[in-house]
Amino acid sequence: MPPLVATYSLVASDLEAGQWGVATQSKFLAVGSVVPWAEPGAGAVATQAYANPRYGPDGLALLREGLSADEVVERLVAADEGRDERQLGVVDAAGGGATYTGSGCYEWAGGVAGKEFAAQGNILVSGATVDALADSFAASAGRPLAERLLEALGMAQAAGGDRRGQQSAALLVVERDGGYGGLSDVRVDLRVDDHETPVAELERLYRIHDLLFGRTPPEQWLDVDEALAAELRERLAPLGYDGELSDAFDRWAGTENLEERIDGIERIDPVVLEELRRR
Repeated sequence: MPPLVATYSLVASDLEAGQWGVATQSKFLAVGSVVPWAEPGAGAVATQAYANPRYGPDGLALLREGLSADEVVERLVAADEGRDERQLGVVDAAGGGATYTGSGCYEWAGGVAGKEFAAQGNILVSGATVDALADSFAASAGRPLAERLLEALGMAQAAGGDRRGQQSAALLVVERDGGYGGLSDVRVDLRVDDHETPVAELERLYRIHDLLFGRTPPEQWLDVDEALAAELRERLAPLGYDGELSDAFDRWAGTENLEERIDGIERIDPVVLEELRRR
């Protein structure tokens, strides 16, 4: 018998940003190890209820071939004898969404799909949880995908969530070359495996992630003039980073895991400057 991943999830895309992602919460240990799957340029999948983990890689393979979300759902469940106990959400390369809930899933169970999203859940307090996922996503258009997914999780939990309670949560966002150093397609991959309030803890982890790896628009960066350069030296020296400013600044940023937010010393990300001023 496969694991019962009683949960709610939101699968979504931001085509303008070239991102696909999944956010999920469950009364299940390490939900992020089973439910979320995504690949840039292909799409994203959430597999849950009496989960069939093969829906993840198999679904991505079908999406990679160019099948629509509806076609992927149809193919996966048709080939699965346990389809009545499965739940599945898919968003394809074009932003099409599809969701499936087997007739054997425990109440409340269901889903809704639309442009760039698929929301679904099982063993929920009520359908209000899934409605909250969909409504929150629709209301947050224009914001970063990771933030939209996280906010939707919070709204869904506030609407009732999993009727068995909370245990774990996960957030996955992919973007071609959007990960660390431009050498990975994983933009965000955060998991809370066992926690009393996993959604709140996931939000805390995301704030740290955004601090370290977020992207401030170039036009908001500050020119490092003589006065600012002097301030940087004055702040770095007591921390043990003296000598040539560019070298001292690089060493400090590397120690603080802020290397993704620096690019020389001619200009500075205001987020990095604020972190230095807090020291």
